[in-house]
Amino acid sequence: QLQLVESGGGLVQPGGSLKLSCTASGFTLDYYTVGWFRQAPGKGRAGVSCISTSGSDTNYADSVLGRFFISRDNSKNTVYLQMNNLKPEDTAVYFCAARGSLASQCVMNSHLYDYWGQGTQVTVSS
Repeated sequence: QLQLVESGGGLVQPGGSLKLSCTASGFTLDYYTVGWFRQAPGKGRAGVSCISTSGSDTNYADSVLGRFFISRDNSKNTVYLQMNNLKPEDTAVYFCAARGSLASQCVMNSHLYDYWGQGTQVTVSS
């Protein structure tokens, strides 16, 4: 069974940090671009960041640029999202997704992604 599982979410105060993990089971992420998306209450799903198969290309939404950092460890079949200086507006359910692609660049169009995790809640509040 092909599955993506997110972990690392939780409650954090403004200015704090969290590190999300996205681990694949049933397939290897070596040949997949991976993206992180989030959905805040009452809003649509939005792209946060993505990383290419090799890790050589990464992209970020303007709202998280300089605060969030995406990385991957193919030996652990896992992609990470380090989130620093968190703000209340970062509160959302965070999803990771995988897209079968060997392209050198990644894109954050959600409709291009093949597999999705169930999401992990991130709440930023004092």
